[in-house]
Amino acid sequence: MAEAEEDCHSEAVREGDDDDENESPAETDLQAQLQRFRAQWMFELAPGGGSGNLESRPCRAARGSLQRAADTRGKQELAKEEKARELFLKAVEEEQNGALYEAIKFYRRAMQLVPDIEFKITYTRSPDGDGVGNSYIEDTDDDSKMADLLSYFQQQLTFQESVLKLCQPELESSQTHISALPMEVLMYVFRWVVSSDLDLRSLEQLSQVCRGFYICARDPEIWRLACLKVWGRSCIKLVPYTSWREMFLERPRVRFDGVYISKTTYIRQGEQSLDGFYRAWHQVEYYRYIRFFPDGHVMMLTTPEEPQSIVPRLRTRNTRTDAILLGHYRLSQDTDNQTKVFAVITKKKEEKALDHKYRYFRRAPVQEADQNFHVGLQLCSSGHQSFNKLIWIHHSCHITYKSTGETAVTAFEIDKMYTPLLFARVRSYTAFSERPL
Repeated sequence: MAEAEEDCHSEAVREGDDDDENESPAETDLQAQLQRFRAQWMFELAPGGGSGNLESRPCRAARGSLQRAADTRGKQELAKEEKARELFLKAVEEEQNGALYEAIKFYRRAMQLVPDIEFKITYTRSPDGDGVGNSYIEDTDDDSKMADLLSYFQQQLTFQESVLKLCQPELESSQTHISALPMEVLMYVFRWVVSSDLDLRSLEQLSQVCRGFYICARDPEIWRLACLKVWGRSCIKLVPYTSWREMFLERPRVRFDGVYISKTTYIRQGEQSLDGFYRAWHQVEYYRYIRFFPDGHVMMLTTPEEPQSIVPRLRTRNTRTDAILLGHYRLSQDTDNQTKVFAVITKKKEEKALDHKYRYFRRAPVQEADQNFHVGLQLCSSGHQSFNKLIWIHHSCHITYKSTGETAVTAFEIDKMYTPLLFARVRSYTAFSERPL
């Protein structure tokens, strides 16, 4: 039996050897593939050796989609921050222009997008975008371009349209817009704004409406007429000023849109009482008012009444206030560059009605005389205002007798009773215009 098992085993071995000989090419190819697979597997398991290749296609697709999503989120964040930057700079611009309500709205929108946008803005470079807030960013090119604002606005108007228009309507309307008026008519309107009272303050406010009004308000002819009305023939030449506007703003002059007021207070001894135990003392207060007009007229009033009741009466020269002095003034600039105001004023003449009761009685002849006052004041500036202070330098009374022609002069001593006069602007004086410039 053992021999039979050995014969069977040997036959199986021979059959296996025959099978190996018959399948050797395919088996060899399979072995080679297996070796390559093992080598590739060992290479991938090695540290740093192609670990990324272990990922399957679904994993690589998932990682790619996550990367694209991250890139999209990053772009959205950058766009959101850029929008917040533009809104914040727009808010800064509105705040500088005085539109606080609009500025708050832009600030709120910016902080809703990026809460810490205030700390992410650099003011040394212009933001990318449509240029919102460029007026707030410091740039040397912009500074040089904005140095002469008038030329800049004129250049913009010339480049924007083939037909020159000073302004355009912001909203469509069926009514005729002011930009349809000819330039000559617009300039005549601006001369009415200035008026014969030389209200150049209103002209400056009007120039802030738009670029076209800014150009009209800088018209040299308006400022030249204003200078001629103030200084007359003495301002024919511009030297040392560069423009008529600069001359009007910087050359010393009296102001017409208000009143110069001074208050004087002193103590006066009264009469002794009947019993002789005490003597009364009185505190005396009174005011001096001086109002100048562009045509060379001046008014002066000395009264104990307070400004609240007197100032409205001094709007025109046709006032019915008693004891008011009317006259003319002139400006004088000495070699020491001090501007002085000299005025000759006299009491307003009143026609006395003839008293018929005593018309048949002979009266003693009264010597008629003309009385006027000569006033000298030094014009200076104090504080932040210009030409708002007048200091007394001379005050005298001149009486001329008509019968003999002689003149008696009485000069008053300039002491502490002559307090300086300070200017107070009165809005009602320029509330309306009577005549154009």
